[in-house]
Amino acid sequence: MDKKERKVGTVSRGIRCPIIRQGDDLAAIVTNSVLEAADAEGFEIRDRDVISITESIVARSQGNYASVEAIAKDVRTKLGGETVGVIFPILSRNRFAICLRGIAMGAKKIVLMLAYPSDEVGNALVSMDQIDEAGINPYSDVLTLERYRELFGETKLEFTGVDYVDYYANLIRSCGAEVEIIFANQAKTILNYTDCVLTCDIHTRARTKRILKAAGAKVVCGLDDILNAPVDGSGCNEKYGLLGSNKSTEDTVKLFPRECTELVLDIQARMLEATGKHVEVMVYGDGAFKDPKGKIWELADPVVSPAYTAGLEGTPNELKLKYLADNDYKDLSGEELKKAISNSIRAKSGSLVGNMAAQGTTPRQLTDLIGSLCDLTSGSGDKGTPVVYVQGYFDNYTN
Repeated sequence: MDKKERKVGTVSRGIRCPIIRQGDDLAAIVTNSVLEAADAEGFEIRDRDVISITESIVARSQGNYASVEAIAKDVRTKLGGETVGVIFPILSRNRFAICLRGIAMGAKKIVLMLAYPSDEVGNALVSMDQIDEAGINPYSDVLTLERYRELFGETKLEFTGVDYVDYYANLIRSCGAEVEIIFANQAKTILNYTDCVLTCDIHTRARTKRILKAAGAKVVCGLDDILNAPVDGSGCNEKYGLLGSNKSTEDTVKLFPRECTELVLDIQARMLEATGKHVEVMVYGDGAFKDPKGKIWELADPVVSPAYTAGLEGTPNELKLKYLADNDYKDLSGEELKKAISNSIRAKSGSLVGNMAAQGTTPRQLTDLIGSLCDLTSGSGDKGTPVVYVQGYFDNYTN
């Protein structure tokens, strides 16, 4: 008798877990939580299922925290403690404001250079329509705070109601530092004010550092260079520093998790021992997607996934079913069409790059795609599901 045809493809389940604390055996907790959920909900563990763990609970279990005092000491040591240019930060109370407190505590004066009309991840100070009306060229024009206010007045972000220009200025002053704010999109503009620069962009940081060094900056650091080693016993991230950090308390940041490849391999091995199935495991942070209304690009972490098992390497290698149906097999229908498409899928081999029947498929890293799915599943609030179990992601029409 033929095996019963499956009627469901990819399924993403949020898995409830205990609240994670520093020192907890996270591999055991994640494994047990998945197995208990499978038992409670009646789903079967299968080969190539994916267990995804949010970076937050990994960093928490590692105890990867640091105080604003530790940030201040590192900034003072690396950037001299006098006038520091802080350029291209994102506009975020959770992501950057706590870092800015530490940075300001480590300098006498901050020259804060904000990108405009929006920051790197799409938080808009002003709209492009306002820029057009003002006759401003954001690629070349440098605005003082006075000129910015004259043109645009008070500018609050749509979703938060915060005027980040005032918010950041007041925060810097509250830490005992002077502040000067300018608006510009060329990195070397900051060198008219200071030659000690902390560039705070995330995904363009390597280019920004290169430009500043070529233009004669005395000291150039990125957020990835701050707390890339412990300061007085603090947490750190050797690869990403302050990138990917979040506010924990008013005086503390939770850093991006440190090396966690061992964790994903441990969970994979535990699942194999418990079930006989080979699952894939990854740690994920922000998903990589853009909100069409707010224009915000979600990815404020340096990467979607800092650690994953080998089966999650690479990109999808898929054929576009609607292309096959509308072109190669446009004269077929019903069972004959299904059989022809199934045969095409089974016959695919090697890379499909350049194959017209693959056009329109998503040429992104598997970890970015699955991480985005998991970020949307787990949410960022009170769902209480910091682990996501994905089934059927690697299925195709023939399975």
